[in-house]
Amino acid sequence: MLLLMTSNMHQELSEMSEKQSENSEMSELVFASRMMQTRIAPPGSAGSKGERLRNAALTLRWKHSRARGVWYAEPGVSIKPRELRQIEELTGVEYAQKELRTNDELIAHASALLVGHEADFYSAFVAALRSLARPHHRT
Repeated sequence: MLLLMTSNMHQELSEMSEKQSENSEMSELVFASRMMQTRIAPPGSAGSKGERLRNAALTLRWKHSRARGVWYAEPGVSIKPRELRQIEELTGVEYAQKELRTNDELIAHASALLVGHEADFYSAFVAALRSLARPHHRT
């Protein structure tokens, strides 16, 4: 029974991680788009959306077409790591914090499920989960 429960939890965590990985490119793009529209060139910083977009492109030193693709989160556009870091530095908002909190919440949930009369046995499993999840998102 213990092996089955451990196997099921590992499978659920693996499936959740795969889904997050599949959606991470789009999430980064949506994050970048929102930061451009709310922090880099917020409403009121220029008269029209077109002017705001131009200002964002100038601030980021991107070509207008690149800025437009990210601004509107156009299909087929992906955000490069250096561009994401640039946006994070300009805005002071870090995208990776959200994923890190999600992993920590999953680990805490797994820990809560495993607390019981065999806590010593499960603590090694939870420690292994922590050691696998955290370095991936902190590098």
